[in-house]
Amino acid sequence: MLLETARRALASYVPSDARELGFRQRITELLGCPAPFSRSSFQPGHLTASAFVVSPTGDALLLILHKKLGLWLQPGGHVEPDDASLEAAARREVLEETGIALGRHAPAEIFDVDIHSIPARKDEPEHEHFDVRFCFRAETLELEARDEVAGARWVELATLERLTGDESVLRAARKLGRP
Repeated sequence: MLLETARRALASYVPSDARELGFRQRITELLGCPAPFSRSSFQPGHLTASAFVVSPTGDALLLILHKKLGLWLQPGGHVEPDDASLEAAARREVLEETGIALGRHAPAEIFDVDIHSIPARKDEPEHEHFDVRFCFRAETLELEARDEVAGARWVELATLERLTGDESVLRAARKLGRP
C-alpha cells in the first residue's frame, strides 16, 4: 500500500526545475528496488519524508536542530512500516520532533524532492536520503522540542540564511516565496 501511494504521489508531482526532475527520476527508480523504505538499505540509500511547516501567518518556517548532523533543518525522518503514506510519515515526524499536530483539513501534496548525502557513522556507511517533502501551515506557534532533536524554533523566512546554510532548506524556502 505505502509503495503504491508513494508511486502515485511522485507520478503526479511536477518538479520546479531540472535538478528536481532528476531527483524525482532517481526516487522513482529507488521505488523499484527491494526495501526502498528500509533504514538499513544503504546502496544507494532509502526514502525519507519531511515537512516544511510555515507559521499561521506564513512568515516563518519551523526548523529543528538535528542531533546527529548538528544542522538546522526541516522536521522529518525515516518512513515507518505502519505509515499509510509519505504524507503521514511527514506529519508523524513533525509531531514526534516538535509536538505540533498538523490539522487534517486538507491533504498535502508533495512540495519538493531532494536527495542528500548522510555521512558515515560508526554503525552506518555513508548513504543517501531520498527525501519527499510536504508543505503544511501550522495552526499555532506553540511547540516543544522533543528528545529526538536538540532544539526547535520558528525562523522568519526573511532571516533564514542567518541560521542555516543548508542549500536544500534554502532552495525549498525560495519556493515558499521567501523575501
